[in-house]
Order: sequence, then structure tokens, then C-alpha cells
Amino acid sequence: MPRTLPPNRSIPDAAVIPVLHYPSVPEAVAWLCGCFGFTERLRIGTHRVQLNAPMGSGAVVVADRGEASGHAASVSVMLRVVDIDALFHAAFAAGARVLQSPETHVYGERQCTVADPGGHVWTLTESVEDVHPASWGGEYVEPETRQ
Repeated sequence: MPRTLPPNRSIPDAAVIPVLHYPSVPEAVAWLCGCFGFTERLRIGTHRVQLNAPMGSGAVVVADRGEASGHAASVSVMLRVVDIDALFHAAFAAGARVLQSPETHVYGERQCTVADPGGHVWTLTESVEDVHPASWGGEYVEPETRQ
């Protein structure tokens, strides 16, 4: 039986979120929106932008290449989970390389980052609190749909 992810206004509703690292976030966002029809959901300074997929059923995050600390990947995957600590320990026991241990952030997410045996980078994220983005400096671009 599928579990329901807890709500958090600071993260897209998608369960799997590709994170694309670019040297210029504004240029990448303009290109992805203009070319593929993505729409901006949330701006986080000038270093990170959440985009809605054109058909409304997915999301991507565009991040500054400098945010790829601990890895050189131009793409990583964010996976929304329940019980992050158990999954982190299971991944470590199965051979994942730890890039960032679980940590709770002001935007209501508990996250960790690992590299799988193939070198792919995964950020596991668990919503632990529903946090309005304005409380930590995020700026909605689209009309806010989750109150």
C-alpha cells in the first residue's frame, strides 16, 4: 500500500525530483521555461529554483553548480521518503558512500546525500514540518496553491 508523503509548502509535491546543476541558474531557468514550457514555482535566492513540469505532474530543481558539494555530478536525484534515518542506514550498509549525513533544515526537510555503488548521487528528503517558504527566504513565483 503506497504511503502518503506529509505536506510541506517548501518542496514540490513530486516524490522523485531531478536536481540539475548549472553554472548560471537564471540562464538555465530561462532556457528550460522558454524551450520546454516549465514554469517557476519557487525561487531560493539566485542559487536555486524549483520548476513545475509542463503537464503539472512533476518537478525539477535547478541549482547552482557550486551546490554540488561532495560530488561532481551535473544531475542528482532528490527522493522524498518516510523514515529517512532507517533508509540512510540501509543505504550505508548496502555500500552507499555518505556525502552528507541526515540533518534537519529550517525549510522543514530532513535530508541526507549518498552516492550509490554506480556513483549516482541521491538526496533523501523527509518532510518533518510544513514550513511556508517566506519564513526562510523562499519566494513563490506561481500563485500559492497550498495554504
